[in-house]
Amino acid sequence: MASQNEENLPALSSNAISLDDESQRPLQQDEVELGKRRYSRAWKHFKPVKVNGVSYGLLTKKGFMAITGHFIDDSWRLQSHILRFAYVPAPHDKDALCGALVNCLFDWNLERKISTITVDNSSTNNAMIKTLLDEKLNKKDLLLTGRVFHVRCAAHILNLIVQEGLKVIGDSISKVRDSVLYWIGSAGRIERFEEAARLVHCSCNKKLEYDCPTRWNSTYLMLRTAIEYKEVFRKLSLTDTNYQSYPAEEQWSNAEDVSDKLILFYRITEQFSGTQYPTSSQYFTKVCEIKLELEAWVKEFNPLISDMASAMLLKFKKYWDDVHILMGVAAIFDPQYKMRLVEFFLPLIYGEEASTKIQEVRSNCYDLFQDYKSKLSGPHDSLASSSSEVTSFIEGDRLSSFDRFVASSGATVETRSELDMYLEEGLLPRTPSFDNLSWWKTNGLKFPTLQKMARDLLAIPVSTVASESAFSTSGRLISPHRSRLHPTTLEALMCARTWLWNDLNGLSSTIDKVSCPTLLDEEEEPDSIRIISSAKKLCAKAKPVGDNLIGAHNWHLDMFAAGTETSSSTGHLSSSH
Repeated sequence: MASQNEENLPALSSNAISLDDESQRPLQQDEVELGKRRYSRAWKHFKPVKVNGVSYGLLTKKGFMAITGHFIDDSWRLQSHILRFAYVPAPHDKDALCGALVNCLFDWNLERKISTITVDNSSTNNAMIKTLLDEKLNKKDLLLTGRVFHVRCAAHILNLIVQEGLKVIGDSISKVRDSVLYWIGSAGRIERFEEAARLVHCSCNKKLEYDCPTRWNSTYLMLRTAIEYKEVFRKLSLTDTNYQSYPAEEQWSNAEDVSDKLILFYRITEQFSGTQYPTSSQYFTKVCEIKLELEAWVKEFNPLISDMASAMLLKFKKYWDDVHILMGVAAIFDPQYKMRLVEFFLPLIYGEEASTKIQEVRSNCYDLFQDYKSKLSGPHDSLASSSSEVTSFIEGDRLSSFDRFVASSGATVETRSELDMYLEEGLLPRTPSFDNLSWWKTNGLKFPTLQKMARDLLAIPVSTVASESAFSTSGRLISPHRSRLHPTTLEALMCARTWLWNDLNGLSSTIDKVSCPTLLDEEEEPDSIRIISSAKKLCAKAKPVGDNLIGAHNWHLDMFAAGTETSSSTGHLSSSH
């Protein structure tokens, strides 16, 4: 699921890596420590970060965990970096995953800078989160003492919801799937299918693709393509006696009705999967749209759509209460919506109970504001107190009467907080080109505390796509014929790839840039040695020690469970709810 630009990065292509002694040698401790010291200057400029990505999976029958960091830098651009691609020995239970994650946190000096962790919905992940909160982390260091620590992957929840609905037309999907599989089963059949498409003047140029049954979006794309070739399938069913899986007309109709409805889920999943723009502020709106659409589908006269929507609605309600509070707060930090968005959607969803739910979102927002205000104003208040004492000592009682006057007059005036003033201001006009991050960047003097909150909340990843894409990328480094890379070398290649790519595209967040080796610095060396050596050195340089992550609090972690023996595909290791 890596972006197209990342896939085209030639520097770390798998063809350039050979299996030599260097590729299997782990990083030496002195190399790592030297790199840590040299690179620490750059990391002191890192600001509040959301770590998107504790994904674990099997590569060549070895378990790995990918941890991806998300944060908003000083230029208010959303950044995404793989922090670790660590080997995790079996068994991959909650203790093993929790231990690997905690080791990463201590390695990066983040054990007191975590705010949330986004994970897919698996029993192992839920148990790991509970262990982190109960045993490993100090809740006082977390936002709202850990009440918003656990964020469920939106893409995975949508997958569970849609899969529940697709069970209603399981027979129709199976027929279409069998038809696609038959006609892509050999080169001869593919040629016959393409020839038939030309004869019936089919305008579709897409290729038939077999879906992954556990990934609803691949099933949706398979259905959409197959429906466009419906007439081709019909013609071939009349001429090929071996083709016995042609769907009946009713099954085609069912597939068309369902695919027309699923386009909403497909578009929202694409939006949730972005890593170059904030997704947390969009989450509340899109999920409310899904809820309202499902309730409308339940009332449709088509029994197929009604039954499908009923099944999806039951699954939706299972997760709704776990997400709407935090994401409702995040939506408030879009000046185009603020609290009005919550006040608009929740009555449509809850009816008479809406006032209680709205107040719950508002209370959490104010609690979070007070939490940030107390942390930011603590040193400032003590400094002001010291200054007051010095002034009093120097000037004696000359202005004491003035101080008493200000105190007495201020007692009768109700002071409004930043949050009150922000919510009372009018909404900005809704425009497609509105840049939420730029708005908060320019309004920091007016709302300093809210700016800190926005910088954290808007960087929360609502899906684990960034971490899942690491396993897609690793499939080009590890294969059944290239499977002996040392885990440390693989981690160096994976991490360096994203760091080099961000640097090449001007996405580096460091202000005091450190001179890092590039793939063009050592032209005299063979490609394989040059790439591996450069990747290892860059990987070693990027790990800070001590207190070098100045200001890097409020990280957000997400976790994705995947498993594959060759790393070319992914699947969930632990059972989903």
